[in-house]
Amino acid sequence: MVQYRIRVSTGCSFYAGSTNQVKMWLVGQHGEAYLGSCLRPALPGKEVEFKVDVKDYLGPLLFVKMSKKCTLQDDAWFCNWISVQGPGTNGEEFKFPCYHWVKGTGIMTLAEGTGCTVVSDRKGLYKKHREEELQERKKIYRWGTWKDGLILNMIGDTKEDLPADERFLEDKRIDFEASLAKGLAELAVKDSLNALASWDSLDNFNRIFWCGQSKLAARVRDSWQDDAFFGYQFLNGANPMLLRRSTCFPERLVFPPGTEEVQAQLEKELQEGTLFEADYALLDGIKANTILCCKQYLAAPLVMLKLQPDGNLIPMAIQLQLPQLGSSPPVLFLPTDPPMVWLLAKCWVRSSDFQLHELQSHLLRGHLMAEVFAVATMRCLPSVHPVFKLMIPHLRYTMEINARARNGLISNFGVFDQVVSTGGGGHMDLLKKAGALLTYRSFCPPDDLADRGLLGVPSSYYGQDALQLWNIMHSYVKGIMDIYYKTDESVKEDYELQAWCREITEIGLQGAQDRGFPISLQSLEEACRFITMCIFTCTGQHSSIHLGQLDWFTWVPNTPCTMRMPPPNTKDATLKTVIATLPNFHQASLQMSITWQLGRRQPIAVTVGQHSEEYFSSPEAKAVLQKFREELAVMDKEIELRNAKLDIPYEYLRPSLVENSVAI
Repeated sequence: MVQYRIRVSTGCSFYAGSTNQVKMWLVGQHGEAYLGSCLRPALPGKEVEFKVDVKDYLGPLLFVKMSKKCTLQDDAWFCNWISVQGPGTNGEEFKFPCYHWVKGTGIMTLAEGTGCTVVSDRKGLYKKHREEELQERKKIYRWGTWKDGLILNMIGDTKEDLPADERFLEDKRIDFEASLAKGLAELAVKDSLNALASWDSLDNFNRIFWCGQSKLAARVRDSWQDDAFFGYQFLNGANPMLLRRSTCFPERLVFPPGTEEVQAQLEKELQEGTLFEADYALLDGIKANTILCCKQYLAAPLVMLKLQPDGNLIPMAIQLQLPQLGSSPPVLFLPTDPPMVWLLAKCWVRSSDFQLHELQSHLLRGHLMAEVFAVATMRCLPSVHPVFKLMIPHLRYTMEINARARNGLISNFGVFDQVVSTGGGGHMDLLKKAGALLTYRSFCPPDDLADRGLLGVPSSYYGQDALQLWNIMHSYVKGIMDIYYKTDESVKEDYELQAWCREITEIGLQGAQDRGFPISLQSLEEACRFITMCIFTCTGQHSSIHLGQLDWFTWVPNTPCTMRMPPPNTKDATLKTVIATLPNFHQASLQMSITWQLGRRQPIAVTVGQHSEEYFSSPEAKAVLQKFREELAVMDKEIELRNAKLDIPYEYLRPSLVENSVAI
């Protein structure tokens, strides 16, 4: 007889334990042994340990199989992992990662956690398992089309349609729903306190500026009208994705008569390489919302800015609309205009930034892209595949948070329809336009920053941190990939990896190969770059866009969700015009409530690289992960020291704040 010691870990969620007994089998290279109903799962967060005697030595272990016995009811069990040591106390220990809900009476098979590719599995020991696993997964994880013309998503209308493994665990669900209730309660209080109040001053926004704002939000309230503060946000605010260095004047920039001096100043900055632009032309032609029978308005601004030697980015001119054939050139708003005229022009830019931030930079480039990666990963990569093990920690909760967004934020009669100027259908048109412009290079910071002329800009802390985090992640990915792929040929021959890449580009992204996304990976470096892009998008890129909302959007005049008057085409605006254009108190209150709920620091969160799940069991892979964590800690400390010297600390890519997945 041969003895094995078995340890089984149950998840920490409140309902993770089970009263059902579990039957188990051990499968090794030399045979299989049925252990009977030997396991009753431990309480949540606990382990259970027991020993079993097996007639013959099974050889190196490949699988653990298990099946629940549901005598009276099916009591789902969340299994973290199973460890088997043997034969005897000196035998090798094999770890079998699970991290799934075990439901029903079907047999679940867990592969040993070292991982292998189809190329390295020369004996075909895992061939049948990986084929059956993917066959079953493809029945569950199917592509859906929420709206025609958008990139694809996980099929299902609501969060309840998702597989149990994609749902929030209890702690996350309770926190999310409690914060929503708190935000709605505060909204009701603010509405009742301000329903009869008159709004005739920008200071009136202080009436709703309470509960949940950050320290920087208070600074925004005090400084939002300053030109340098306005310019800073293009570099390091909530949406640093639009700014680019000018190499020539934008085609749309037409100089009206009397602006020759401005043109000369812009020419000078252009020649010196210090002229920058932010173009919101994507908003041109998008239909504006109608809220409670009141028409809302959109603009499509162009902002020209100069980078000063002290690092400040200062606006030089704002054009709110594109030129129209047969019409006079659009008004060019300037810092020398009357204060309220210039302020209103900047408010229009900031409102336009709200639209592109939330829909293009945040929803599309963060949430929806991550969902494409998630569905493709579940459909194409078996759990034994090293790239599955690399990707899966960075896909946690993405499907549910996106399902909630589709049924709350951007649904019919959702938040966008209620208070955002692109709501009522314009947001869908904008997503389609933006989706057609997604390029592979724009998701890779070394390329994106180079293309936008931001490499080496000392005051671009987003750029510096994005590049550093990308390099750390690329090193981590390469370290793992070097364990499993020794040649470029081994990458080319891995048909599971190739299918995953093709599924993302051709199916999920609806044929994005014409915009640089690969449909095959021809070398180890290409594979490392593509995987790094996926992980960075789900972590650093999303956090750099998400974390700034609470700071920059809570003081509503700085980033208005909607505008209630048309964009000006004259320079006679007054304070009354500005107040009449900005959101009313209910719209502003709802913007603040949603911003707080979604933008607050999440108490139930896993920061990048700090996931507790151990998908890799080999010492080599664990060493690579440990090095990754050490490099993240060094970066975090460097940012802390740098920020101590800055007037406005930049923290949105600080590893201790970056979430490990798109989970909020």
